[in-house]
Amino acid sequence: MTFEGWALILIFAALTVALAKPIGLWLYALYDGRRTPLHAVLGPIERGFYTLAGIDPTTDQSWRRYAVHMLLFQVATLLFTYAILRLQAVLPLNSRDLAGQSPDLAFNTAISFTANTNWQSYSGETLSVLSQMLGLTIHNFLSAATGIAIAFALFRGFARRQASGIGNFWADLTRVTLYLLLPICLVYALFLVASGVPQTFASLVDATTLEGAKQSIVLGPVASQEAIKMLGTNGGGFFNANSAHPFENPTALTNLVQMLSIFAIGSGMTWCFGKAMGNTRQGWAILAAMMILFLAGASVTYWQEAAGNPNLHVLGLTGGNMEGKEVRFGIAASALFSVVTTAASCGAVNAMHDSFTALGGMIPLFNMQLGEVVIGGVGAGIYGFLVFAILAVFVAGLMVGRTPEYVGKKIESREVKLAVLAIAILPLSILGLTALSAVLPQGLAGPLNKGPHGFTEILYAYTSATGNNGSAFAGLTAATPFYNGLLGTAMWLGRFFMIVPILAVAGSLAAKKYTPETAGSFPTTGPLWVGLLVGIILIVGGLTFLPSLALGPIADHIAMVRGQLF
Repeated sequence: MTFEGWALILIFAALTVALAKPIGLWLYALYDGRRTPLHAVLGPIERGFYTLAGIDPTTDQSWRRYAVHMLLFQVATLLFTYAILRLQAVLPLNSRDLAGQSPDLAFNTAISFTANTNWQSYSGETLSVLSQMLGLTIHNFLSAATGIAIAFALFRGFARRQASGIGNFWADLTRVTLYLLLPICLVYALFLVASGVPQTFASLVDATTLEGAKQSIVLGPVASQEAIKMLGTNGGGFFNANSAHPFENPTALTNLVQMLSIFAIGSGMTWCFGKAMGNTRQGWAILAAMMILFLAGASVTYWQEAAGNPNLHVLGLTGGNMEGKEVRFGIAASALFSVVTTAASCGAVNAMHDSFTALGGMIPLFNMQLGEVVIGGVGAGIYGFLVFAILAVFVAGLMVGRTPEYVGKKIESREVKLAVLAIAILPLSILGLTALSAVLPQGLAGPLNKGPHGFTEILYAYTSATGNNGSAFAGLTAATPFYNGLLGTAMWLGRFFMIVPILAVAGSLAAKKYTPETAGSFPTTGPLWVGLLVGIILIVGGLTFLPSLALGPIADHIAMVRGQLF
């Protein structure tokens, strides 16, 4: 470990906190339906969308109507993407004459990008320019905007008093896309182009290597997809190597900016929540709990990767673990990136997690198993965290012998049951499908390695899919009908079987009257509350997933210490 490595982690954390308020202010304006400076230019476009679609953006929707419209939209875009991927061979902008994807692979990919997971059972280079742009990039915008829209709906549930509606899905989706994601990505993409990231309709360029050999290098509209891939916490790589590829992430500066963009909107959502509740300290308390968990995870991962493999040290190969890492980034930046991308639901990688040490690779895995609430995906992180907040305030109410309250709303049995239902989706999908794949021949044919490391490859895949992260541990052959089908199912369950209970919570809370805070209320802005939040998240995650971690990375670490490698 080095001073520079620790400085990078701390500076990154400080920048993330510094971004929370300015981004939160812009998010709050969109949440509240306020006019922004961009309305002068984009306002007519927004109104044109509503007119063409026959939508009245002022119509307030109940949680059921909000959920139905959201789900219908997701199914429609999923079918559209499935058709694009299947028909790739006969569609334009396919100068390399690439074939369409198989039915099971197209099913997996379409669900993946619809659910903001961006898991890839294929090499990014096997898609045409049209498939990349029309099939996938639009999902990067729309799935990210959907997550923020759901968070806005939940905010309204807490903020409104005895209301029947939680907003309008179409208005939320349109405003977030037009006034937040598109403008930032336009500037972001220009920065990436200036840094050396390609942005072209050309599919190939021929180059001569130092040895004199000829090589064809894939190109395409990379910068535009890279920008929303990071900002929208999507993670799907234009190239198979993802952000380890120099065309996606060419410099140390782009590496830092990419990490910051992954956390930017998620941190801003915490401040937006506090502002929506009329008390920004509520948002700062949530961000504090998130940053405690993040710094703990980053510290352990960096420590383990810098320590390296003791079995190699015995052979005289001293130093940290550089296997699977880009030399231009090094250990600290690679370890930090792995924690950032799995704390959020991004899935982009600049190093191969399969090559991390056992405990170094366990932290990214555990981040996802916690529900990716440590900053989390855009919108998804904050609404997942608020589910844990509902459980935490319920536990606090039991401790002080009062009806639990949070930001002026009584938390009763209905909200607690719905919160538990949303949280239970993760272990049911992750552990159930992992167990199934660990005993069936089709599942056992996937892992590259044997023993606990091979088990971790399976566990990581279903954790990433259900958590809508999309990062791959590597080592698992997932491009089979068996894994494409089950991973696609896991992605759908993890996204929408969690969103619907959350919208039900929003509807239930919106119908309640406001309960003013009294001297007997449990405080939800101070250090005690932050500690309780951290404890609840760790206890729920630890009790649920510790047995599976013991069979995977923990057993792998013990074997490594004893001299056995897999």
